[in-house]
Order: sequence, then structure tokens, then C-alpha cells
Amino acid sequence: MNPGTSWEFTDDRGHLTVADHHPTRVVAYIQAGATLWDHGLRPLGIFGSHHDGDTPDPAKAGELPLAELRHFGAGSDLDLDALRAAEPDLVVAVSYGGGQVYGIDPEAAKHLEERIPVVVIEVGKDRSLDGVRDRFTELARALRTTLRPAEAELERAERRLRAVTARPGRPRVLALSAAGADTAYLARPLTWPDLRSLTELGVELIEPEAAGGANWRTAEWSEAAALAPGILLTDVRANAAPRDRLQDNAHWRALEERARIVPWNPEAPSSHRAHARFLDTVSDALETVTADGA
Repeated sequence: MNPGTSWEFTDDRGHLTVADHHPTRVVAYIQAGATLWDHGLRPLGIFGSHHDGDTPDPAKAGELPLAELRHFGAGSDLDLDALRAAEPDLVVAVSYGGGQVYGIDPEAAKHLEERIPVVVIEVGKDRSLDGVRDRFTELARALRTTLRPAEAELERAERRLRAVTARPGRPRVLALSAAGADTAYLARPLTWPDLRSLTELGVELIEPEAAGGANWRTAEWSEAAALAPGILLTDVRANAAPRDRLQDNAHWRALEERARIVPWNPEAPSSHRAHARFLDTVSDALETVTADGA
């Protein structure tokens, strides 16, 4: 902190964000807002991404009291005039690489930052899950949040998962996002911080064929079924197709019959508490499938 400024923070673009007073009116990307809420900060409002609709995606919201917060839109429909009129003193955004603000059109992000201090936290493949969580913790501390991180809860969940994965007969796990009744996006585990963390804790995640995109492989459901996972981590965000739209596909039904279906949120809050919950959910599934002899 420099003597002549009230608040500053260097974000993951290397930008020194300076505010003329300590921020108390924070607008955040919904995942960032949910993370800060877990640290005890109540955001003034939130915004979504191009994948979101007119209302906030509950899967990304964590424990945010959505009915009590202002929603400024998502993606190209972000209402910059309304956001500026709300007079926030800080905007917290995320990036998936290159420092580009996620969920806001580049030109809109530029205009926003000309008027309001913006902090960007990197959440993409080049950072570990621990690294993402630690950066949000640093920001939360700089914002003088009221709650201590649930470090002991996370350490317990990590110990539990390590113990579960050390048992013989552990099932293989496939993570995916349902595109629709005909296709699925198969996740590449090493490009997702939370999935990479699972592999480090001993979970055997299935790597799809190399051809395709950097983070996902677009595949027919027959390919997913042929991988024969014992556990299926399925994207629960609003942009993923819900399970009831998949029932006409025989390969999906085969997956559903054979594998234990576990909810997976690629944009979960990046807090100790949320990560502990996720690890416990995976541990629960592994214990059940192993006990059933899968």
C-alpha cells in the first residue's frame, strides 16, 4: 500500500489496480462473487458470461442470495449503463488466459475499466486449483473480508479422497458436458484445474482421444459409452443439456445404467469450502461404486 492511495491490488494480468478508497461496493462475475461470498463479502451485484441467459445460473452462484443481488446481465447483454449507475468502486472479473476478461465483450471491458477499477483473477488451465483458490484468498484479505477460509475442512476432504483412491478396485472417471441428445463434450482433465487436482489426489480420470479442441473433445454418445467409466462427472451449468433431454439416446441410457452420475460444476466457487464439498462428493461416489464392485 502506497502512502498516497487508499487501496491497491496487483491482479493476474500484472495490472496494479488502484482505488481512491477501500472498496465496499463490489460487482463481480458470478463465480467470483460466489467465491467472495464464501469469504464473507456481500457483492453489490453480479454479471454472467456469454453462456448464460437473462437470469443468473444457480449452478455458478454457490450460496449467493440471488434474489437479493442486482444482476447486470451476461455477455453481450451486460448493461454497462446500469452497472456504472450503481456506482461500484470495484469490479472483480476472471480470465481463462491472456488476461482477457471473461464474460464481457472486449470493447465493453475496455470502456468499463476506463471508469471503474477492475481486478482480474486467472482461473484457466495454466493455474492449479490451489493457485486459483490462493489468489481469491489474497483478494478477499485485501478487501478485509470477515470469514476465515475453511482450511481445516479442505485438508480433511483431501485426506479422505487420498485414502479412498488408495483402495483397490478404484473406478475410472469421465468428466463431460452434455451438448445435446446426439453429442457430448468430453473434458480433457489436465486443462481443468479442479479435474487436475482430482488426478493429483489419486482419482483415475479418463483422457479422451487427442483430436479435437484444447479443453473438450466433441464426441457422439457412443464414444463416451465405449470409454466405460464407473463414474460420470456431468456438467450442471445451465448451458449444458439436462438429463431429461438425453433419454432418447441409447448410449446415454447405457452410461446412466452403468455409471454413477455425479454433478460437476466447472465454474464452482473457488473457495476452500466449495472445493471441500466437491472432493467429498467425489469421495462419496468412489466409496459407493467401489463397495458395489464396479
